[in-house]
Amino acid sequence: MKICGVTTVADALDAAAYGADAIGLILAQSTRRLSQERANEIAQATKGLVLRVAVFRHNEPQFILDGVDATGVDVAQVHGTLEHDLIDALRARGVAIIKALTVGAEEFDRFDEAMVDAVLLDGPAPGSGDAHEWPDLAARAFRRPVIAAGGLNPANVAGTISATGVWGVDVSSGVERSPGEKDPVLVRDFVANARARFEDREERRG
Repeated sequence: MKICGVTTVADALDAAAYGADAIGLILAQSTRRLSQERANEIAQATKGLVLRVAVFRHNEPQFILDGVDATGVDVAQVHGTLEHDLIDALRARGVAIIKALTVGAEEFDRFDEAMVDAVLLDGPAPGSGDAHEWPDLAARAFRRPVIAAGGLNPANVAGTISATGVWGVDVSSGVERSPGEKDPVLVRDFVANARARFEDREERRG
């Protein structure tokens, strides 16, 4: 479970305390955008507690590498073009890679996910909190772990996990009081509901 769009150390530590697996630090243009300095502060405060993911959207490769270097994150999440040279540079830094794909877009069908560690499937307006359907997911077999994002909240996350069979889930606005301000109760409930459904699914498989 990833809590994305975290903007404060306190919210990041809350997410870790409630059992989130990862936090997202947005360095791309967004209402939740962080400076490199603030992102580094949050990343350092949560080192070893959660996976720290830097989120980029349609940024130049050098901007992405500079952001990774300045923050010391564990993972780079890239929305937009992902060139082989950038992949090689991130690998050289020991950084894992999540490629974000938009459900229904042309790239959704043709992207070779073998180049990355996981795929995040988002709706047409990433970060908007708008829910979307998942019919294309059933028709596309992925060889890497799949993370569902877009319109998730504590009330619908369990159903989404069951309907899609995804490996992970990602939430931002669905656990907020206002853009960038997380609600601890919603974060707690989101993580608890998601974890319970994942555990139930594993028990059924076992």
